[in-house]
Formats: sequence, C-alpha cells, structure tokens
Amino acid sequence: MLSRIRHPHLDWRPVERLAFGLIYGAILVLSLLMAAGESTDMKVKTALVLFGSVLAVTLARGFAELVAHAIETGERMLTPRALCSAWNGSHPTLAVVVLPTALFLAAGLGLCSSGLATLLSQAYCIAILVLFGARVGWVIGHGPWLGIAGALFAGAIGSALAAMKYLLQ
Repeated sequence: MLSRIRHPHLDWRPVERLAFGLIYGAILVLSLLMAAGESTDMKVKTALVLFGSVLAVTLARGFAELVAHAIETGERMLTPRALCSAWNGSHPTLAVVVLPTALFLAAGLGLCSSGLATLLSQAYCIAILVLFGARVGWVIGHGPWLGIAGALFAGAIGSALAAMKYLLQ
C-alpha cells in the first residue's frame, strides 16, 4: 500500500484510496480530448460529450465489475454492498471530468476560448498524473529521487497523450 511512508502532518491514505479512479479519469479525459474538435461552435457539445463519455465508460466499468463479481462469488449483483463498492470505484473517475466539463461550458459562454479550455483541461489531468507518479516514486524509493522520476514518467505519459491531440489534427 502506498501509505507506508507518511509525512508526519500529511495523511495520504484518503487520496491513495482514490488513486485508481483519479488516474483512470485523467487518462480518459486526455484520451477524449484527443478526439474533440477545435470548432468554435462546438464548446458546449464538447462539454456534454466529454462528461457523457466519461460517465458511460465509468458506468460500463462499474457494471462489468458487478457482473464479474457475481460470476466469481455467486452473490447477487444488486445488493447494497455491491452497489456501494461499484460507486466507490466510480466516483473518483467522475470527479476528474467535472473541471474540464466546466471549462468547456465556460468556453461556450464566451468566458474563455476552446483552446484555453483544452489546454487547462490537459494541464489539470497531467498534474493528477504527476502527483500520483511522484507519490509512487516516493513510496518505492523512500526518498525524493524516485519521486521526481515517477513524476516525470507519469507526466511524460500525460504530456504524450496531450500532444497526440495536436499531432492527429
């Protein structure tokens, strides 16, 4: 578990429990932004498609987990415990898409450009990846050097996904 190494005043456990969903959400958003157009009249549609796509993928993943668990254990799928478990794995993923959706809605209202909404959304997702890359490196290496390496590695993955948008269009 990532919480083996702790700063005396910082408890990472709550964030670490959300790590999978936050990382998954960041990669989903970066991937979906690759396909988003840069048309100036598509900002609100981009916001809706972005949120709707992450919601659909998240619900599909949760449903797949419910079915797989039922097959594996022979337990009913729609028990409160099973639903709670599926939700706990899903809400961090959905939380990541809220800011990018809000940025594209702001662009639709003329508060910023779609290019800025894209750039800020990408920076936000890359920051999430850098944070968790640094945390993994710190836990594995028990010091700053692997933390820095982990941050650079995860940030490079996010940056590569962000750059692909511009290379593909």
